[in-house]
Amino acid sequence: MMVRFGIIGTNWITERFLDAAKDVDGFVLSAVYSRKQETAAAFAGKYHVTATYTSIEEMISGDTVDAVYIASPNSFHAEQAVLCMNHGKHVLCEKPLASNVHEVQMMIDAAKRNDVLLMEGLKTTVTPNFLAVKNNLHKIGPVRKYIASYCQYSSRYDAFKEGNVLNAFKPDFSNGALMDIGIYCVYPLVALFGAPIHVQASGMLLSSGVDGQGSLLLTYDGMDAAIAYSKIANSYLPMEIQGENGSILMDKVNTPEKVEIHYRDGSVEDISVRQHANSMYDETLEFIEVIRSGSRESKLNTFRNSLITATILEEARKQIGVVYPADQREG
Repeated sequence: MMVRFGIIGTNWITERFLDAAKDVDGFVLSAVYSRKQETAAAFAGKYHVTATYTSIEEMISGDTVDAVYIASPNSFHAEQAVLCMNHGKHVLCEKPLASNVHEVQMMIDAAKRNDVLLMEGLKTTVTPNFLAVKNNLHKIGPVRKYIASYCQYSSRYDAFKEGNVLNAFKPDFSNGALMDIGIYCVYPLVALFGAPIHVQASGMLLSSGVDGQGSLLLTYDGMDAAIAYSKIANSYLPMEIQGENGSILMDKVNTPEKVEIHYRDGSVEDISVRQHANSMYDETLEFIEVIRSGSRESKLNTFRNSLITATILEEARKQIGVVYPADQREG
């Protein structure tokens, strides 16, 4: 079964997605959308695609595509995804799925109503090495603490300091450090442990109104989680899940490649597995396999995971003071 894709968003993440997708059996790039015809044509030309559009509705109205990959700014995700699903198209949408809980629920409702697949493109939780963590979690006994850090200095912050506020730091696009990279710490936590009992957040607001960095402390029954994220500083700390019998260490929370269990007796077990060099391969494979199975929801990146993650992000933003125009459109 071949799945013909249209893409929304002609940026570097789309190029990385297409680089991964070319190795996935059943993937076909059929159409490219951009607001400008010149941009659409130039991007499509790189991939030998002839169907280009400056209207999303035109791209999805005919029989050109079966599914759409959305990599537009966060504030556009919900509207574009619902439009595509209302035309019977499956949607793989980049993380974060939407600006807030209201939009995420609206997207899930549209997927169910139209009997199509909607999946959040959060790559970490579908990688073989993250699944190795999930499958070996029992070995460390009762889990007591989850520690994740993703701090990556953004080149766009240099422009910001010079007075040039790019999209990555604009609230109009539902951006900021939490939504961009903090989610890589939150979503795996949710995938492993579900919803927290309590969320406590602090962060540093930039003059544009978005967060440059922050920290979250989340409380669970019998354990807690500590998360640090930043777009204005780097960190080189691994991710750690501490249990009474040992700890699991992942070298990188966003794209785990080296995973070890350090037991309390001093022994170390390497549970790393081989995976594709492009970390977006597995999410594309999962998406296509779910379509092929006839299901309308991934068992890995589930609706529940997306909703809980969105709830945590929204609560954290409220505590930090980050407000998006999209938040005013609820109801």
